[in-house]
This record gives sequence, structure tokens and C-alpha cells, in this order.
Amino acid sequence: MSTNGAPDLLRLTDIDTYYGEIHILESLNLNVREGELVSLLGGNASGKSTTLKTILGLVQPRNGSVEFRGEEVTGRTTSYRIQQGMAIVPENRRLFGPMTVLENLEMGAYLIRDTKGRKDDFERVYTLFPLLHERRSQLAGTLSGGEQQMVAMGRALMARPKLLLMDEPSMGLAPILVERSFEIIQQVHQSGVAMLVVEQNANMALSIADRGYVLSTGRCVLSGPAQELLQHEDLRKAYLGR
Repeated sequence: MSTNGAPDLLRLTDIDTYYGEIHILESLNLNVREGELVSLLGGNASGKSTTLKTILGLVQPRNGSVEFRGEEVTGRTTSYRIQQGMAIVPENRRLFGPMTVLENLEMGAYLIRDTKGRKDDFERVYTLFPLLHERRSQLAGTLSGGEQQMVAMGRALMARPKLLLMDEPSMGLAPILVERSFEIIQQVHQSGVAMLVVEQNANMALSIADRGYVLSTGRCVLSGPAQELLQHEDLRKAYLGR
């Protein structure tokens, strides 16, 4: 999906985030334009999860600003940001295992007051993921990893997000399911949702992204069009930490 010239949906400017006295993110700048799929890459302890927490307002940066849909939300609560159109598919999917697929999807729509629209939201999710319609009465905890990924994405989409944040979608999936998972991400992106995908699997994440950022110990060491990053010889070095 071409996003050249599209306005910024999310912008992080000069972000410094600390845990106590430990400087986790250093002068981080990052943006996601409307309709764009951006990958945020890096190894363990590179700062990827802290970036997500800063975007969602789960941690407050000491310096810098977070803007979403043209509004500075740096001091705003997580629930405010979610109401404005952020949604997250958390690491390891975190479904409600003892609840059905349908009940999990309904949980995603708890902020949506318009019941007529909710019917359309279910239609949209079932069109993207026909399997979820077939399995709607099945307990989410009994599904395979790939199927749970669909439920987690469907649940996030029920909130009608403007920006979908994904935390390590390939985590804990068998290799054959990783490919399927990224096909699903691509499918959701092509339906018009902007996405920020946080991932360790660089090749997979960049193969479907428009642009990418590479973090190493809290700093952005590489960024640019995904296809260029895929060819970049420093990517592996940056990846393995400095």
C-alpha cells in the first residue's frame, strides 16, 4: 500500500525513557503514517517493548513527546489513547482461554457503544478470518497458536483501531505458523489499518513492511524503506547489539 505523502498517524520525538536511573530509550524518533506498516526490530533488551509501553502510555518518557492523530498525548492515560484509536495485539496473544472465540471478540468491542456498527465489525472480522466464524463457539484456549493469533487480531480489530500495535507476533509459534501469521498481518494491513509490528524476526517483518527501524540498546541505529534494510549489511551487526 503506497503511503508516500500520507500524514503522520503516530510520531515519537526525542523520546528518553528511564526505569529508575537506567536510561532505556535514548533520543528515539519514530513515525507511522496513515495506512503504513512499519516494523520495529531489535534483539533482546534493545528497547522494543519499552517503545510500545511508551506509545501506549504504560510508561512516561522523561523527555520528548508522543503525538497521535495530530494531538500530543504524552501525558494522557492508556485508556484515553485506546479510545482515540490505538489497539494492541500483545505478546503471546493473551486470550481469555476459558471464554469462547465469540466472547473474546466481544471483549475487543467493549468501548464501542454503537450496536448496529458492532454487527458490521463482526462481519468485517469474519470476512478477514472465516475460520473464526466456524469456531466462534469454541473455547479460545483449545485453539492452535496460529488460530489464537487470528482471534487476538480479530479482538483488536473489533475496537476499530486507527493504529494496530503488534508485540512479537512470531513469538512461540512453530516456523510453519510464523509464515501464516505474517500473511494474516499483511491481510489486515491491506484492509486499510496502519500497523507498527515489533518483532525479532527481521527478514519476515521487513518482507511485509513499508519501512523499518532497528533498535540497539535503546537507540535507533538504522531506519529506512524495508527493501533497503533487507539488503543492508550492517543490519545483522546492529541486530546483535553494539
